[in-house]
Amino acid sequence: MGEQLDLLQGTLDLLILKTLALEANHGWGIAQRIQQVSRDVLQVGQGSLYPALHRLEKKGLISSQWRSTESNRNAKYYELTRSGRAQLARELSEWRRMSGAIALVLDNV
Repeated sequence: MGEQLDLLQGTLDLLILKTLALEANHGWGIAQRIQQVSRDVLQVGQGSLYPALHRLEKKGLISSQWRSTESNRNAKYYELTRSGRAQLARELSEWRRMSGAIALVLDNV
């Protein structure tokens, strides 16, 4: 297993928005999905996940409601709002532009 990486706040927000673009999910499910898709490189702890979820909800980018999980436990499920989808599109575009520029510098300097 490889080394785990710490996430910058803005990057975590982007990953949460992208994860919720697929379907509504509860906090633990969001963290598990990010870890799974990143092949265990990215692990999001509760100490950073829940403040990020609250921040995104306060900005109106996600909404939440209590639902039952598959194991009949109550959990807060989060989903993207319309403005969250628009923000995700903007951030993905900016991320691709920025990561492409960084790759150019790293490959050519």
